[in-house]
Amino acid sequence: MNRRTLPAAAALVTAAALLLTACGGGDDNKSKKPDKIAGADDGASKSASPSSGASASAGADRPKITLPKDISYSFDWPKTGNSDEDAILSDSEQFIKAKDFAIVKQDPLQEAYRFYTEGEEAASTQEYISEYVKAKARVTGMDRFYNSKVTLGTKGTASFSFCEDQSKAYDLYLKTKKVDKTPPANKKDSYVLYNTALRKNEKNIWLTTKLFSQRGSSKCQP
Repeated sequence: MNRRTLPAAAALVTAAALLLTACGGGDDNKSKKPDKIAGADDGASKSASPSSGASASAGADRPKITLPKDISYSFDWPKTGNSDEDAILSDSEQFIKAKDFAIVKQDPLQEAYRFYTEGEEAASTQEYISEYVKAKARVTGMDRFYNSKVTLGTKGTASFSFCEDQSKAYDLYLKTKKVDKTPPANKKDSYVLYNTALRKNEKNIWLTTKLFSQRGSSKCQP
């Protein structure tokens, strides 16, 4: 299976309902664990530095993230002009890249993704990366992220919804170097809706604490 989702915590029925309400979701969303796929090797790398939206947490000592040249992203997340909202966009972007970096490093305990997560989502991400490592494969290609919406809560909390287009992301198996492009891009498998819960820590980093995903969501169709 060449389609993937970001790691989702196992028991998020109540949390997901709250997030979907905050982000404008409906009853058609159901909690679902992501597809389990596999690992990664080091290749030519590029720096994945924080975007300019990270001004609220620019002083933090962030872990360095480097990725193979064949892994790329398009973040179509317009700035909002609100410092907290823009920091959430930036820190969520770094979490996505950090997760892939851990897969590339074949390290379920790699520090970068743990810098941007805590609690249920940190544990779920560790399990997700471990599945990559066991299968001895990694993702290649390009992921596009779009339809972002941030809802600020109280006392340094927030929810964040966004879509992912995986139609150009594939599995690369390390032993054979084979790229699996099946099934072909389609509405059911290639588009994923995410709703996340976040908390701002003492370093002003927005940590992803919970995540809910729905593959094939009508809200993410092109």
